[in-house]
Amino acid sequence: MKKKGFYIIKDQFFKDMSDPYLKGNKEGMRPHYYCFEDTSTGIYWMIPLSSRIEKFRRIIEKKEKSGKPCDLLHIVKLDNNRESAFLIQDMFPVTEEYIEREYTIAGNHLMLTSEHTAKVIEQKARKVLGMLKRGVKFMPTQPDVMSILEKLKKI
Repeated sequence: MKKKGFYIIKDQFFKDMSDPYLKGNKEGMRPHYYCFEDTSTGIYWMIPLSSRIEKFRRIIEKKEKSGKPCDLLHIVKLDNNRESAFLIQDMFPVTEEYIEREYTIAGNHLMLTSEHTAKVIEQKARKVLGMLKRGVKFMPTQPDVMSILEKLKKI
């Protein structure tokens, strides 16, 4: 696993964890961003991506207009020259056994090459994870990542 790389998660993960609010695999077509590893457990935190840019741009603008930062989402133009929305509020833990493969474009592993962008996303993700650990719910359709984390620790 390469930090800042994009990966496809195995369908088996979504079956084993059976949380109705996990962002699905879209038949192996949804890339997930490897944000950071919890080195004490060997568990990776993955952030699903979405191509529905306008939907998430409106959410970010609405939040920022009300004077609040938007740590739940982040929109970036990737090296494939497309904008992608990082759904930080939907991040989840996974172990290496559940990684299907690298997400590639024309045979090349897609990576987040901007150090600055990677730092911003990681800061937001760690802040969101801290809130999740305290039981904060951002929306009713939020996956229960803490129970997934507990299941993974027992495997």
